[in-house]
Amino acid sequence: MTVRIAVVGAGLIGLRHIATIGAASGADLACVVDPDAGARGVAVAQGVPWFAGLEDVPEGLADGVILATPNRLHVAGGLDCVARGLPVLVEKPIATDVAEARILVEAAEAAGVAVLVGHHRRHNPLIAAAKAMIDAGRIGPVISVQAQFWLCKPDEYFDVAWRREAGAGPVFVNLIHDVDLLRHLVGDVVAVQARIASHRGHAVEDTCVATLEFANGALGTVNISDTIPAPWSWELTSGENPAYPPTDQACYMIGGRDGALELPRLRIWQHEGAHSWWAPIAATTHSRGHGDPLVLQIEQFARVIRGEEPPLVPAREGMRTLAVIEAILASSAQGVRVELG
Repeated sequence: MTVRIAVVGAGLIGLRHIATIGAASGADLACVVDPDAGARGVAVAQGVPWFAGLEDVPEGLADGVILATPNRLHVAGGLDCVARGLPVLVEKPIATDVAEARILVEAAEAAGVAVLVGHHRRHNPLIAAAKAMIDAGRIGPVISVQAQFWLCKPDEYFDVAWRREAGAGPVFVNLIHDVDLLRHLVGDVVAVQARIASHRGHAVEDTCVATLEFANGALGTVNISDTIPAPWSWELTSGENPAYPPTDQACYMIGGRDGALELPRLRIWQHEGAHSWWAPIAATTHSRGHGDPLVLQIEQFARVIRGEEPPLVPAREGMRTLAVIEAILASSAQGVRVELG
């Protein structure tokens, strides 16, 4: 069964989803929903109907919905889909804050309607391979993790006014991806402590360093800045998005009792023989599958709609990742360690 998916929001992210549906198997574009007049042209080019609002979409036209609207509209749009019984994939973040996210999460769970969150990096075959290796004990119990996001956004990126305002900095826009992957690979975060800084003079941060405490006892650090010319970020190392120049560097290191995993190279470092700094140490690079995470996300959404499997990133997971970001911002503002409930 091929499912029909409505895309709500025809901005940059919405257009990527529309193109991705065309490349995915088991899914077709049902319609384009956006009040902007330009969206009508997008729909015409795709050969599908256009509607100004989700309430205008006829019953039975779509089997599922992708919400690619501004963040502040995610919860309202998600609740509308839940009320209609339509599975929905909500772009990240699931909401602007945890309190709003909880409204959508609880409504979806009570109604039994699948709500997914667009943390598409979990669908990357590289991450699937890394998680399988960690879960299989290839590096032993995780002790510490380190994630880095250093790159340089150009000055013209900030010509758009909202990108200079609170909520548009790398903590909310970029770090949320890294935190979600660390949660996926290592486990829940129970406490954070963070500091932020702004070197461009904008009202929003451009740099943040945070410590993470995981429920399994592991400790971690994340170090992010969007004002440093550097190759150490998921964007520039993973090759996931061709818009970014690829490098051969690493951005995540996950250390366990029996070895250390380097990503995205998917290399495990281990001593030969005894666990000792005097013993020779070598790396083994492991293989993994290939595929565009955005396409794989759409294909998984189609299987969820058909009732074949549960979501890889359900709404509650999106809320928990958002809670860590909220705690990092609270910690940096208050100068204290923040525990997550």
